[in-house]
Amino acid sequence: MSAPVDGMSAVVGDFRRDARIIGLVGVGHGVSHFYQLILAPLFPLMKDDLGVSYAALGLIVAVYYTTSGVFQFMAGFAVDRFGARRVLAIGMALCVAGVLLAGLSSSYEMLLVAAVVGGLGNSVFHPSDLAILNARVSTARLGYAFSWHGIAGFFGYAAAPGFAVAVASAAGWRSVPLIAAVLGIGFLLAMAYWREDLYVRPSSHDRPEGHALADDVRILLSRPVLMCFFYFVLISVAFIAVQGFGVSSLVSLYGMPVTVASAALSMYLFASAAGVFVGGIVATKTERHNTVAAGGVAIAAVFVTLVALAPLPVAVVPFVLALAGFSTGITNPSRDLIVRMTAPAGSTGKVYGFVYSGIDVGSMVMPVVFGWMLDQAMPRGVFLVMVLALAMTMGTVLTLPTRKVKLSGAK
Repeated sequence: MSAPVDGMSAVVGDFRRDARIIGLVGVGHGVSHFYQLILAPLFPLMKDDLGVSYAALGLIVAVYYTTSGVFQFMAGFAVDRFGARRVLAIGMALCVAGVLLAGLSSSYEMLLVAAVVGGLGNSVFHPSDLAILNARVSTARLGYAFSWHGIAGFFGYAAAPGFAVAVASAAGWRSVPLIAAVLGIGFLLAMAYWREDLYVRPSSHDRPEGHALADDVRILLSRPVLMCFFYFVLISVAFIAVQGFGVSSLVSLYGMPVTVASAALSMYLFASAAGVFVGGIVATKTERHNTVAAGGVAIAAVFVTLVALAPLPVAVVPFVLALAGFSTGITNPSRDLIVRMTAPAGSTGKVYGFVYSGIDVGSMVMPVVFGWMLDQAMPRGVFLVMVLALAMTMGTVLTLPTRKVKLSGAK
């Protein structure tokens, strides 16, 4: 009778370990997203205090994401060479240093330095997080792991504006990043305590004999990896359209109050998080992740087309956008598994780093285009570009090899 008890203990132990790893990695991802938005709500206060323009403050954001995008590619190589745990710890330390520099800044130039340091830190999370989840979480729970990873990121975004405004109102804008640094320090302490759970053997040790840099380049320029990269470029174009310019576009297109347009954006984001949760369940019960990804963005494109072209009642628009957000959210865990399918042994970090840098590429390029459209009184064009990006996203996943991956059993 002892064997079943021992077996049950092992199952419970595996579940607790997986839950601990998934929770810890997700919290770190949420903190990184929290730091991404911690300064933006403070721009009106910073503008007056520092005597700079909104354009100059916007440059801080551009520097942050440009640094993150460039170095995310390099962080993937570092993950394969030195291990995901070590790179993740260095990244969070840099994030903490970046917000501390921002809080201690006495000049605009120091804020630019803080943006570079913070962008360097932000660059490590996707290659490090996903390498840890792939290596340490039981295969049967990977769908849930990717789901929680995405949801935690949305929670980080959602928490930042309210926190920033509340703390700034009580103690000034410089107190916001200084207090926010406590979150990152707490995460580093948690990493130290559970360091064995997060250890991943550097995947470069699994390379075939004679593997060279040219082989890495060949992997990254292979058709499946490039298709994944363009998937993230396109999906970020769609996200920037609604997150950065959706409110202004809705106000101009429908004549709705800013409060209603902001509520529509909030509903989109919360529905996206709900979709990610459902997507984690879907990902554990299907073998065709490319079909899930393509189907989700196709449905989202239909709803966004309705917003752009149909004469919808103002009260209906937020709900239609929420349906679009839910549809795209469902695809997130499946898309992460698609990337996993494309990564050869010994190249997980660099593949994740490369394809996820597509998010930063889309985030760097398209804001100027969308801003120009609004300047030219073309709010409908913002949503139509979003539809086009979603439609093109379908093409990237449908042209990938139709390899089946069943998330069942132990790893």
